Amino acid sequence: MKQIKWIFVVYAILAAVCIMGIGIAIAEKSILGAVGCVIAVVLIMGMGFKTKKKMRENGQI
Repeated sequence: MKQIKWIFVVYAILAAVCIMGIGIAIAEKSILGAVGCVIAVVLIMGMGFKTKKKMRENGQI
């Protein structure tokens, strides 16, 4: 049985929240909020992929 990598769960939840934030910002007609959430999604997903690469290189995955 594989163990859960909790850091990836956290990254996924944060990315999902930011994607929901994009929808809320669009509904509120907030361009600044939508742009901020898009930037946050890109950063969070980038950190997730970077962490996964580092863990793979160290043999932890």
